Amino acid sequence: MANPTSRHSKSRRDKRRANWKGVIPGVVKCQDCGELKLPHRVCGSCGKYDGRSVLEVVEKE
Repeated sequence: MANPTSRHSKSRRDKRRANWKGVIPGVVKCQDCGELKLPHRVCGSCGKYDGRSVLEVVEKE
């Protein structure tokens, strides 16, 4: 396998590494209970999606 003949500069190396970012997921408030949830997903606290009940949520003791 071939080796590079000349060394890459620090700025060239850093340009390549500049695109490694952590992404924070976008969260929205539930329309019914106000808890934060991922968009287009069922709410984990009340079990509703788009204003209608989809899941039956069991309360923890």
